[in-house]
Amino acid sequence: MKTFSRRLAERAIGPAIVGTLVLALAACKPAAEAPMSTAAPGEWREFEGSWNAAGTRRTIPLGAERKSSIVDLRGTMLLAGRGRPGVGFRSEVIALSDSETGLLGRSVWTDERGEQVFSEVIGEGTAARNRIAGRILGGTGRFAGATGTYEFSWQFVIEAEDGSIQGRAVGLKGRFRLGQPGEGSSPP
Repeated sequence: MKTFSRRLAERAIGPAIVGTLVLALAACKPAAEAPMSTAAPGEWREFEGSWNAAGTRRTIPLGAERKSSIVDLRGTMLLAGRGRPGVGFRSEVIALSDSETGLLGRSVWTDERGEQVFSEVIGEGTAARNRIAGRILGGTGRFAGATGTYEFSWQFVIEAEDGSIQGRAVGLKGRFRLGQPGEGSSPP
């Protein structure tokens, strides 16, 4: 037979565990998103973030020292800063990279609403000098007519012999401004 104090202690443990679980679950919920600053069309807004992507690269040799590649990447872009155009985007890039002339490509970012940002990317494209610059060319929805620039260095994380690649942007930062409604609804 259990003593009165032992039964009382066992009954108190149940509510304590439930209370602890409730507090733990409340702590695990997503943090409230910081509101984006409301900027008028034409006002510059700054952002920074991370960009991770995976895809394929097909390379051909152009002599002993020169190579050219077609790169097709898909991934996730997460942005920070009060002026960011959105929190997260699905990102896609198609680019031609030449070890002698650099990189030239196009990118589209798609947000959770399906609205898109279009941009071009250019860079030096070599392992020693891999700084890449992007120019925002417009978009759809609230990004129609948007303009801006961004930059980053690309770091390959995985480069497999079958052409599979994974990488990330290092030092991603930029600025953009929204256009007037009706501007830039399709890529140039």
